[in-house]
Amino acid sequence: MQWASLLLLAGLCSLSRAQYEEDSHWWFHYLRNQQSTYYDPYDPYPYEPYEPYPYGGEESPAYAYGSPPPPEPRDCPQECDCPPNFPTAMYCDNRNLKYLPFVPSRMKYVYFQNNQISSIQEGVFDNATGLLWIALHGNQITSDRVGRKVFSKLRHLERLYMDHNNLTRMPGPLPRSLRELHLEHNQILRVPNNALEGLENLTALYLQHNEIQEVGSSVRGLRSLILLDLSYNHLRKVPDGLPSALEQLYLEHNNVYSVPDNYFRGSPKLLYVRLSHNSLTNSGLASNTFNSSSLLELDLSYNQLQKIPPVNTNLENLYLQGNRINEFSISSFCTVVDVVNFSKLQVLRLDGNEIKRSAMPPDAPLCLRVASLIEI
Repeated sequence: MQWASLLLLAGLCSLSRAQYEEDSHWWFHYLRNQQSTYYDPYDPYPYEPYEPYPYGGEESPAYAYGSPPPPEPRDCPQECDCPPNFPTAMYCDNRNLKYLPFVPSRMKYVYFQNNQISSIQEGVFDNATGLLWIALHGNQITSDRVGRKVFSKLRHLERLYMDHNNLTRMPGPLPRSLRELHLEHNQILRVPNNALEGLENLTALYLQHNEIQEVGSSVRGLRSLILLDLSYNHLRKVPDGLPSALEQLYLEHNNVYSVPDNYFRGSPKLLYVRLSHNSLTNSGLASNTFNSSSLLELDLSYNQLQKIPPVNTNLENLYLQGNRINEFSISSFCTVVDVVNFSKLQVLRLDGNEIKRSAMPPDAPLCLRVASLIEI
């Protein structure tokens, strides 16, 4: 048995020696083979080949042996951050920038808020037409220094933040894809009838804290609009017609003195209406103005009302504090008072008026049987 093992070992050694004698460069081939299979343990993608570097001339030795390629020129502006774990976002906020930097084509979300940017030059976004969000709030942008067609090529844009700037006019034209438009805290004076034309996908429009005196029929055609905020302006009239999909309407802190009859009938999904701090009087309200079956919350506080306006029995929260109301009419809540017919009102605030608790009629508890708070 021992003789057999020795003979076998001698045969293998002879074979190996003959192989190396035939190939005198076997050690060179061995090293080259080891080099091709070596990987850097600190390389995050050791087994993935790198694509040819498009901007260089000859490959550098480091690139040929598996190290990462040098960064692509203008891949991310030096003024901004482009995190590798979120490659489609560019953060340029809070950097005292006075201009808009170059936007790489791959970007979908760009953040330029809280800088000192005063203009948006024409064509600044033409390289990145796939943008979804643009944040420009908290700058010093004026209407005269916004390119007229700067947003027109952004056919996928969904959210535009231009609040807290120095705009005096509505920007535009805007892409049809837009879903949210933030223009609050500017100096906009009016909303022309064609300012929002074609924005059929817009769901939220924020125009509060401006100097708007007139809206006209500019919002009527916004068939997808759910939220409209026009609070803290100088409106004397409500908009001429509301979108059919509207659910939230904020008009507080204006100078509105009247609301047309059946004004909310064209918005059957309307849930919340705030008209506090206006100049409403009973003579400026028709009997069916607030008789909308969809309304859940109505705020008419701090106006000049002397009587409680009629509301629908489906209303749940009614705020009338800070008016001049001097009587409690149960017919404002229930046209018929019995066991079956009653109001769903849960909160009723009448404090800060000229009415006293003793003025409540005896059938009020039957009509307002589900109310959890009545303040007089």
